[in-house]
Amino acid sequence: MKAMIFAAGLGSRLKPFTDSHPKALAEVNGKTLLERNILYLQKFEIYDVIINVHHFADQIIEAIEKNNGWGSTISISDERDEVLETGGGLKKAASYFEGEKAFVVMNVDILTDLDLMEMIRSHSQEKPLATLAVTQRKSSRYFLFDYLGGLCGWRNVQTGEEKPADLKVTIEDYELLKEKAFSGIHIISSYIFSLIKQEGKFSMVDVYIDLMKKNKINSFDHTGGILIDVGKPENIEKASTLFQ
Repeated sequence: MKAMIFAAGLGSRLKPFTDSHPKALAEVNGKTLLERNILYLQKFEIYDVIINVHHFADQIIEAIEKNNGWGSTISISDERDEVLETGGGLKKAASYFEGEKAFVVMNVDILTDLDLMEMIRSHSQEKPLATLAVTQRKSSRYFLFDYLGGLCGWRNVQTGEEKPADLKVTIEDYELLKEKAFSGIHIISSYIFSLIKQEGKFSMVDVYIDLMKKNKINSFDHTGGILIDVGKPENIEKASTLFQ
């Protein structure tokens, strides 16, 4: 199985570090976030990885070359001309996944002890279009799932925005939908590329919302495990106590 790590973001929450570095090279106990996630994927026998780059792309490429990919075979999806967000970034890398039934996608600024093999197993058994890692935790934005764990929508609890806009009207069991926070890790079936209609710069959230009516998109709840969004400066110190 192959994987993609999203590392093209500006990392504005990590300023001033990201004024002169990409967030992928922020360190926790002497190891960069990029290295930690490459090694994380290796624990599950994933050694072929593509990484999208934009902000200080040369620094990321140099780190990969200097460290021989930390033992993995790493390809680069170059977004230096324009950052394409998660959906556009994935679509640009589509050719990398030719011949694969499914693949892993994760954000570079997530550190976790999620059992990825168990999530892959669940995806293989259920055969959805995508499986999204989630937990029950406080967040400003949530994916919304039905009682079977199927994706039904998205909600921003701060602004009240919901996707699709007619969610309250079209979902019969609207009041029973469960809010779950996304962990930044997906298992995606490769046939998604034949279904994505968006072009250019767009989010995977919008892709999933467009495709969920005709395609099964599942949740994989790993509440109780470790999950740290290291894109926030205060969480780097927290991560250093949990990841050696």
